[in-house]
Amino acid sequence: MKRKKYMNTKNLIIVFLVIMLTVLFIPFRKSLVFYERNTGQIAAYLPVKEGDTFQIIFTHSIHLSDVIEKYRILPDDTMEEYEFVFEEFGIGMPSNAETGQTFEYKDGKYHIKDVGNVFPSMMIRNGKTVSKHRLVWGENEEHIVKFNDYLKPGEIYKVQVDHLSLWQSVKGVEIRD
Repeated sequence: MKRKKYMNTKNLIIVFLVIMLTVLFIPFRKSLVFYERNTGQIAAYLPVKEGDTFQIIFTHSIHLSDVIEKYRILPDDTMEEYEFVFEEFGIGMPSNAETGQTFEYKDGKYHIKDVGNVFPSMMIRNGKTVSKHRLVWGENEEHIVKFNDYLKPGEIYKVQVDHLSLWQSVKGVEIRD
């Protein structure tokens, strides 16, 4: 009788441990993840879902005006750049739209729409000299944070959509406004 009770307790403990390990280590949370370039460690992440949009706004280092890159999360966990907005022509800025894109001037800004660039990941450098990079998200672009609140100035990060486990989520810093 004691042996049977011992086996039931042992089996219960094993089942409990398997469930806990599954909950901790099985990826379940889709997120926009900022990985440190040299270590691959998660620096920060933003929970997202398919179809969500986000913007990266940076200050151009030469003409010191904002440049906005707009992205959406695709079903295959890639990121599609769908719009590019800037205020001044110059070094690193496009001079016109490419085939299939539209170019318009509205409210003092140049908009290139239907960009269609798809990225499985991208490298982003958080500005050091002119460090005013921002991340914007939400249905009405209502959430905004400064990169410097989560990322080190001057550092390069690999950004991609990944599914994080509870353990990875705890190790990283969730981006919140």
